[in-house]
Amino acid sequence: MSYLPVKRLFSAPSDEEVEARGWIYRARSSGAIVFLVLRDSTGIIQVTVKKGNLPDQEFEAARGVTVESSVMVRGRLFDDKRAPGGKEMRASGFTVVGSAQTFPITEYQSEELLLDHRHLWIRSREQTAVMKIKAAAMAGARDWLKENDFTEVTPPVLTTNACEGGTTLFKLKYFDRDAYLSQSAQMYLEALIFSLDRVYSITPSFRAEKSRTTRHLTEYWHLELEEAWVDYRGNMDIQEQMVSAMVEGVLKNAGEELAVVRKDIEPLKAIVPPFKRVTYSQAVDMLNGQGYELGWGCDLGAPEERALTAEETVPVFVTNYPKECKAFYMKEDADDPRTYACADLLAPSGFGEIIGGSERETDLNKLVARMQEQDICMEPYEWYLDLRRYGSVPHSGFGLGVERVVKFICGLEHIRDAVPFPRTVSRVYP
Repeated sequence: MSYLPVKRLFSAPSDEEVEARGWIYRARSSGAIVFLVLRDSTGIIQVTVKKGNLPDQEFEAARGVTVESSVMVRGRLFDDKRAPGGKEMRASGFTVVGSAQTFPITEYQSEELLLDHRHLWIRSREQTAVMKIKAAAMAGARDWLKENDFTEVTPPVLTTNACEGGTTLFKLKYFDRDAYLSQSAQMYLEALIFSLDRVYSITPSFRAEKSRTTRHLTEYWHLELEEAWVDYRGNMDIQEQMVSAMVEGVLKNAGEELAVVRKDIEPLKAIVPPFKRVTYSQAVDMLNGQGYELGWGCDLGAPEERALTAEETVPVFVTNYPKECKAFYMKEDADDPRTYACADLLAPSGFGEIIGGSERETDLNKLVARMQEQDICMEPYEWYLDLRRYGSVPHSGFGLGVERVVKFICGLEHIRDAVPFPRTVSRVYP
């Protein structure tokens, strides 16, 4: 007899003898009957252990079993409307594999304690659901990328140059020289489009920002794309299609998990192209009409992004930011030279930016001039400038913060719950 995952037990015929294994989720004893809830990666099921139905030694093991002990159970399945899922397992055999000490996490624990015990808290149903939702979203992205001729590549995490600005770099000693943890794979992806046309990578990125907000991590997972022969409008088309595929993947393959963390999934069904597009100038006018006092050229922060999207049901692109708000490598917009051909994608309902992207500057002289204006040392970027010297091509790209998308899909209050082991300004343990 082979072991069945908990989820499969619910579709097995009633009165059939089965074997299951997992961890004790709940336990209580009532004299000659022990009521247990068994969990594994697929779900939970009620197990009743009755004295006389199995050897006395095994019954005593069940009666004394502690929460989070790993066990193996043999028994028969019976319909029971009172049990979670409407079915229970009545044990004829019970073995404790790994006995657990008193579990340090109980109900109503502080956030700090849960973070200190993150290695144990990730066993919770909520954290398990989030990890499965994240996996479903990434599978949806990969499926879409494969269907649309993107090649997955593996850029480095150690680098000698900054992509998003030197003030937020983690610096380290690399043998006899200085190096940095990557903020973005973008520049390496740009190098790869010359042979592969369309590329993407999924890598960790690191930002040394001292931001104590609900949407910032110092280490996060970055899904980045770069595409030859694509302008910034085509870049937005790709973004909205891929994000929609990610949401669709979750709805299709992680519906049960969504129900654990989110009460209403109907709004997610509206996440289909096209997404709304407004210019930065229009956004500033809209915000000032709501009582903000923004001058043209001010960047948009979390409060402004919440205000722009609070009543929206689908993501919103904000395009054509002023040059002073963005990085040197973006292409100047031909219709408004004050701005770049760029866009940020804001999630609806106030969840904020999930993607930043742009068309890339292909003119070597313009790139060099901007770097000189911003006093950027040329030497670490010579290889990047070579991409403009040898067969430059119109191209665009973007970076998607995986945890920010998961935060939005799950309706989470804090981004730290979108990653198993969060790294923030104040936390690098466990």
